[in-house]
Amino acid sequence: MERVIESGQVSLNGEMAKLGDRVKEGDKVELNGKPVQLLFDAESPCRVLIYNKPIGEVCTRHDPEGRPTVFDNLPPLKQGRWIIIGRLDINTTGLLLFTTDGELANRMMHPSANIDREYAVRVLGEVDEAMLERLKQGILLEDGMAKFSDVRYFDGEGANKWYHCVVMEGRNREVRRLWESQGMQVNRLKRVRFGPVFLPSDVKVGTWRELAIKEINVLADELALAHRKGAPKTREQVVEEQRRYKRQRARQNAESAAPAERHPNKPRGRSVGKRKVRRV
Repeated sequence: MERVIESGQVSLNGEMAKLGDRVKEGDKVELNGKPVQLLFDAESPCRVLIYNKPIGEVCTRHDPEGRPTVFDNLPPLKQGRWIIIGRLDINTTGLLLFTTDGELANRMMHPSANIDREYAVRVLGEVDEAMLERLKQGILLEDGMAKFSDVRYFDGEGANKWYHCVVMEGRNREVRRLWESQGMQVNRLKRVRFGPVFLPSDVKVGTWRELAIKEINVLADELALAHRKGAPKTREQVVEEQRRYKRQRARQNAESAAPAERHPNKPRGRSVGKRKVRRV
């Protein structure tokens, strides 16, 4: 679009458009002399997907190295595009969220929202209470202080044990770097929660599920946003979406063995990601 605008093919209210121009309701936009139908956020239906990312996929729309991306297996959109909420590195699995709603995406990712992220992590090495306390108090990493707001033993025997840990930021490889600062080796890492959204057990590795509008509005309430509206769908569209959902095939099933249960002491409240919205 930037190239099209720079080439003079777009006009705004009868004048040639420039990069950075703002478009508001009531404005007239033309492309090569033909009117463009404008769709604003207030009119656009909101869609949100839960996706269970496998190892080996990268969180980018196009990868110059030709690696598979998290966008490759998402359902197509007739209008708009999928916006990724947060990212995971290539070797991390678990919960990713996608939406067509830019305001919702920005609110979830903005530091002021204080949205926490919970991970199931399997570490190799001896962990004691003093180490867990240091991880909660804060560790100086190369890009500043970092800490877990909570970290607890979950499961496992022998040298490899599972822990659930919670971070309030989305810094690059933050969970891995915190454990590695204590001499621990992280050999499995899976995100199981992003704010009020949990990774459901029915969303297998490499598959997605779309949230119902009631679930989306639970999320909107948590983010202090106005309730969203869903897209009206024909019977044929509903049948096609159900067919597409059922045709999904889990990939890397071994990764689905990572614990995905809710945090043992997570405060009670509303959540999404289950088959039905309910109090937990």
